[in-house]
Amino acid sequence: MANSPFSLRLSPDLKERLDAVAESEDRSASYVATKAIEAFLDSRDSMHAAVKAAIEEADKGVFVSSEAVDRWMESWGTDNELPMPEPDVFLDPSRK
Repeated sequence: MANSPFSLRLSPDLKERLDAVAESEDRSASYVATKAIEAFLDSRDSMHAAVKAAIEEADKGVFVSSEAVDRWMESWGTDNELPMPEPDVFLDPSRK
């Protein structure tokens, strides 16, 4: 795939940081910026996929109560750490 030219304005501090990373990795600033943009977009794609999956799961009406989560989290780091709680709230009673 051919690359397309793209320009952007950076603050002097950001440009200096970009140049420093590029120099330390023996790469061009353009290469480092491209990789940073790719990482940012991949991260956003992952976040959006996780939110979509969570919404789909929530639409099923099966949840873990905040009380169960609180008990679980309060056990962290203790000698009696609890396992991750199972769903205990069912909006559709037939799903129990």
